[in-house]
Amino acid sequence: MVNIQQIKQRFGIIGNSEALNRAIDVAVQVAPTDLSVLITGESGTGKEAFPQIIHQHSIRKHGTYVAVNCGAIPEGTIDSELFGHEKGAFTGAYSDRKGYFEEANDGTIFLDEIGELPLATQVRLLRVLETGEFMRVGSSRIIKTNVRVVAATNVHLEKAIDEGHFREDLFYRLNSVPIKIPPLRDRVEDIYLLFRKFASDFADRYRMPAVKLDESAREMLERYRWPGNIRQLKNITEQISIIEKERVLTANELEKYLPYHAGDNLPALIGGNEQSGGADFSTEREILYKVLFDMKRDMNDLKKLVLEIMQHGDDVSMKGENAEIIQNLYQETGEDLHRAAPLMDQGAVVPYNQRQPENHSHDDHHIEDTEEFVEESLSLEEKEVELIKKALEKHAGKRKHADKELGISERTLYRKIKEHNIDG
Repeated sequence: MVNIQQIKQRFGIIGNSEALNRAIDVAVQVAPTDLSVLITGESGTGKEAFPQIIHQHSIRKHGTYVAVNCGAIPEGTIDSELFGHEKGAFTGAYSDRKGYFEEANDGTIFLDEIGELPLATQVRLLRVLETGEFMRVGSSRIIKTNVRVVAATNVHLEKAIDEGHFREDLFYRLNSVPIKIPPLRDRVEDIYLLFRKFASDFADRYRMPAVKLDESAREMLERYRWPGNIRQLKNITEQISIIEKERVLTANELEKYLPYHAGDNLPALIGGNEQSGGADFSTEREILYKVLFDMKRDMNDLKKLVLEIMQHGDDVSMKGENAEIIQNLYQETGEDLHRAAPLMDQGAVVPYNQRQPENHSHDDHHIEDTEEFVEESLSLEEKEVELIKKALEKHAGKRKHADKELGISERTLYRKIKEHNIDG
């Protein structure tokens, strides 16, 4: 019988939610087998504890446990890191070197951020999983390895497969046993437990009384969406422990530390229901993009309507598309839709007593220097391509300077250039 509470204490897992307990139970059940395991969950949910649970409850527990962050290794050296290389295989290879798969023989290797692996490396990994064989970089000698692979990702691999960034056969080979780690917002009963644990730890570290929350602050803490999950909660708890002089916080004081919090959790409202298939605004940048794009759309609709009124005057129809524009604007701003009623009637573009006299000359009504309105594309992909091209042009095609201009790594820039087939 699995004692989940003992496992939590041993591996520092805090919480009593049903989804968390289920994930631990599956990890323990699959541990004695040699099946590959794929752990999925958002960034900051604590995925790194589960490969250790699997390793320590397996027959390989006395073997080597190797954890590899695939996203932190440059694309040009990742094959060498994973599979090793021979002396002289490339510039700087001054001696033979074992890779992680060779070091982890008879043990367990944990491949974190598996979705960041280059396609060429994915082919090598698939061969290891299927045959237990690989070759070092620069060698033709086949090496056997007996290793258990546990992988983790915060990327939707099915979507990556559709976009051609991840091999479908590798996905099914890794996904022999899937373990889903729930996000913190789905573990409401655990949020305050985690806060108390972190507050106690920081109190011991900084030698001060532990910070506490009153009832209103606790309710706010549990309502918040926590896009950064446990990592974000821990960071905020540490900030509060150091900065706040009062040891008991109210909701008003806590609110200063919760980004985009507006009473009843603004990020949750914007993000919407994830199960509905809508966009998942899991980061603050995506939330900002959503707000800006909605504002841009409203401005475009207004420009089109105003231009049509200027060009056609009383002949403008306030039904169909134009009526929908006005209705959407009033609903989104929360104003009374009845105030827009005069605009919804055919021909009633403006109140009669505010119209210009009809005996004005034709020239008075003529609008000069009007421009045809062309709606700007709001595609993130097109904007991304445009920015990359501008950065490359600015730095004469030098990627090392362009990546700094864009705020991304050179590896990511190289991948984006290949993905969008950008010349430069």
